[in-house]
Amino acid sequence: MLARLAPIEPREIRAVVAAFSLFFFMWAGYFSVRPVRETVATLLGNDAVADLWLYTAAFSILIVPLYGSVVGQFKRSTFLPWTYGAVAVLLAVVGALLDPEAFSPLLGKVFYVFISVVNLFLLSMFWSFLLELFDRGQTKRLFGVIAAGGSAGALAGPLVADITVTTIGEQGVLFVAAAMFLIAIVCQRVLLRTWTERPGADTAQDDKPIGGSVFAGVTLILRSPYLLGIGLFIVGISAVSTILYFEQLRIVAETFADTNERTRMFARMDWIVQSLTVLTQIFLTGRIAARFGVKTLLTLVPLIMIAAFAALAAYSTFVLFAIVFILRRAGEYALVRPGREMLWSPLDKETKYKAKSTIDVPVYRGADYIGGQANAALLAIGVTPNGMMAVGAVIAGLWALVGWWLGKRYETTGTSATESKAAGVARPATQ
Repeated sequence: MLARLAPIEPREIRAVVAAFSLFFFMWAGYFSVRPVRETVATLLGNDAVADLWLYTAAFSILIVPLYGSVVGQFKRSTFLPWTYGAVAVLLAVVGALLDPEAFSPLLGKVFYVFISVVNLFLLSMFWSFLLELFDRGQTKRLFGVIAAGGSAGALAGPLVADITVTTIGEQGVLFVAAAMFLIAIVCQRVLLRTWTERPGADTAQDDKPIGGSVFAGVTLILRSPYLLGIGLFIVGISAVSTILYFEQLRIVAETFADTNERTRMFARMDWIVQSLTVLTQIFLTGRIAARFGVKTLLTLVPLIMIAAFAALAAYSTFVLFAIVFILRRAGEYALVRPGREMLWSPLDKETKYKAKSTIDVPVYRGADYIGGQANAALLAIGVTPNGMMAVGAVIAGLWALVGWWLGKRYETTGTSATESKAAGVARPATQ
């Protein structure tokens, strides 16, 4: 049945199902607490949230040497499951400490920073392992379907929050999320077994610690125009998202006075986004990538956002904003995200883990912080919300140009004889 829905070969079904399931429970756990995070953000206020992005960026930088050390010294079969377990424990602790009767700004800030850092870290770690498992041709066909697992989880998570928050409260939502991460451990172990049992696998060699410097990710990026281009593309994603994020906080706070209603609205937008995303990923993403190339995946959404920002600059209402916000996020998850992950497929193992995590976490969150401060500064000097939408249109245009360059570079890069093993592949960016 899967082969009929998407371009999956019979020998790939087991790995795809395992990866789909892991992504589902990991992302369901995160997205069930995301509405809680956004409600916390409305209680803290825009200025406090903009300041928190500094701490988020700082912790994102600090996690690079820690993750580099873990990757360098531990087997993937050890640190991957343990990471999901650590997240489950921390979510349960926050849930136990959360006082529904009196909001604690300090706990709210800690929770906000933790969720903002860990989500990108988990996502980077997940895709790094899949890039080791699948070769370049497989990523084009399969990543859209696998990404649909995350989208299905991101649909289930907000639905759980939407339906249950008025009964079990924010504390209960956090406990449910912790349980989902425990299930993710089981899924990760199944996927690891699939990885070690694949034809021609050398388990002892493949699962060896990667080794190398804890800061190797930084040096790899600095000497590679290709990796710098990926970093700049991530900055474009962050800049567009930041403008829409603060507009979201403003317009939702003005439209809905009750905090429970805000949480339900955030959850509702999340599950609408994921419904659109999962259908696109299953039926269209892989086919678009195979027929039109990664360049199309990377440029279509930025081009749409130019027109969307222009529309919001001329006529800004909650309904129009919600439509743009939903389309942008669905397009990013269904097209941009799989496309940018495919960019890593020709690269070697150390680059996939260390350089990728450096770009995905500290570069992304650093761009978030700078974007947040720039947003606050522009508003402080009198730029209106409509004016910010015009700024967004310009940024979206630059984002599209970078995506086009990356897609062209990827499509013209030759393959390697070792690429089918997803290891030791020559880095096209350094040639």
